[in-house]
Amino acid sequence: MTEHELLQAAENAARNAYAPYSGFAVGAALLSSDGVVYTGCNIENRSFGATCCAERTAFFKAVSEGVYDFDAIAIVGGKDGDFTKLCPPCGICRQVMAEFCSGDFKILLRDGEKVQTHTLSGLFPLPFSL
Repeated sequence: MTEHELLQAAENAARNAYAPYSGFAVGAALLSSDGVVYTGCNIENRSFGATCCAERTAFFKAVSEGVYDFDAIAIVGGKDGDFTKLCPPCGICRQVMAEFCSGDFKILLRDGEKVQTHTLSGLFPLPFSL
């Protein structure tokens, strides 16, 4: 799967977002090592602590199916269907990624027409660890 195809899958997922409070839809497409893509969208709640981000939704879907080995995730987000601006993962999502992925795990972000590729260790150099 190409970077652009993974980003398109993330955009398709964002269109399913439930974001009545922020109006900010986010989609994620998580590529497992066996080539399966797990998508997720943000799901808001009026009690904001109960909100789940798109990235965590994708990871939890995959893990609930017994998948624990991942290569990359694409993330897009925005208001009014505009998914061209940079939308990096929040800190909680970065910590979840660190639970399941190595430092060289790829994080793909759209920045206008360009694709930014980051590593997990580049975006989250000091994850919490017991």
